[in-house]
Amino acid sequence: MHLRARKKTSKEISLYEPIGTDREGNEIKLYDIIETDEDDIPERVCLKENIQKLYEKVENELSQREKLVLKMRYGLYGGEEYTQREVAKQLGISRSYVSRIEKSAVEKLRVFFCSS
Repeated sequence: MHLRARKKTSKEISLYEPIGTDREGNEIKLYDIIETDEDDIPERVCLKENIQKLYEKVENELSQREKLVLKMRYGLYGGEEYTQREVAKQLGISRSYVSRIEKSAVEKLRVFFCSS
């Protein structure tokens, strides 16, 4: 009884536990749909490290306005993506000024990543 109650509240799932059925009625297990290519693992680790470095540089190297423009334009930190016009309207500045701020911020980040 205790195990059943615990199983209901547990967030763990077995790779081999059925999670649904396909069109023909065959059981589908999580293991069946997870794609793992061992060659991808180093690339994924490198990508994750680069993303982490990018966020660090955004926080440490850019001005508040540059950070805000990039966050809004590219949806950083889980935010919504906006057009330059939308960003300009929300910040009360011109679209061309948003473009210049964005270009400057992206260039700062590009210089960092190209030099490292």
